[in-house]
Amino acid sequence: MTEETSTADLARTYQRVAARLVGRERELTLALAAVAAGRDIILEGPPGTSKSTLLRAITAEWGIPLVFVEGNADLTPAKLIGHHNPARVLREDYSEDNFVDGPLLEAMREGGFLYIEEFNRAPEDTLNTLLTAMAERQVAVPRAGTVTAKPTFRVIASMNPYDNVGTTRLSTSVHDRLCRLAISYQDAESERGIVALRAPLPELDPDLYTRLVADAVAVTRATREHPDVRQGSSVRGAIDLTLIAGQLLDLRGITPFQHGPMGDESYPDVVFDAMVVALSGRIFLDETVELTPEAVLRQIWEDHFILNPAAAAPG
Repeated sequence: MTEETSTADLARTYQRVAARLVGRERELTLALAAVAAGRDIILEGPPGTSKSTLLRAITAEWGIPLVFVEGNADLTPAKLIGHHNPARVLREDYSEDNFVDGPLLEAMREGGFLYIEEFNRAPEDTLNTLLTAMAERQVAVPRAGTVTAKPTFRVIASMNPYDNVGTTRLSTSVHDRLCRLAISYQDAESERGIVALRAPLPELDPDLYTRLVADAVAVTRATREHPDVRQGSSVRGAIDLTLIAGQLLDLRGITPFQHGPMGDESYPDVVFDAMVVALSGRIFLDETVELTPEAVLRQIWEDHFILNPAAAAPG
């Protein structure tokens, strides 16, 4: 990527990046337009909505690094910018040569994307450190000189709008320097495509596998709509559910030819056992609810396999 990207180049980039993703055409278009325009951006959405996957695909296509930083209370300005090597300082005194770049300066020097996950968990003074980098594209480091960013440098932040524990409210100054893109969960068809891509089980009968993927996605999506669940599972839960259920089917010797085309009558029980392992730690219940995650998952399982058997039918 150059400082000025032509419309044709951008269109080709979109086509190549889109080939690496399942769905997300609109989000890719908007994010790509923002970073190609030289803007910094915050991606707002729950975990497991392909934010980092989208950024990895863009940076890989442009041949620039994606510098990852986890936002938390320990992310101090010094950790973000860098520090002088203590041993060398004792021998040589402070100099530009013994300064060790932090992720911000690394991204600036290499022209990469600085990706700060859980942006609103970082301390306010750390976030304020980014203001100059975003506004001026350079940072003055005491006793180490001024670092000027390459044209492809961007600050990309992400945050989960459903999580307010241990978070800080972003200042208007920070908001004013960032574009914003809300990213929600994908539709069921796209999530089935993601699971099929990330959790292949070639040894499983194709019909049984198709049903397993559909059931895994359906019950995972149901966790986001259950009235007692504050935040449900992302598609990562459906991926793990599929992989675990595949192993359970093998361990228990369930084949699609024992009791009909879709497997043993215990197949639904296999799915529930996999749900407990894959989803119970990924759902967060409302604080007023006295049920356990397992009890909520049992309700979802019963709705899918017993109360609404048509939803659990093949196809």
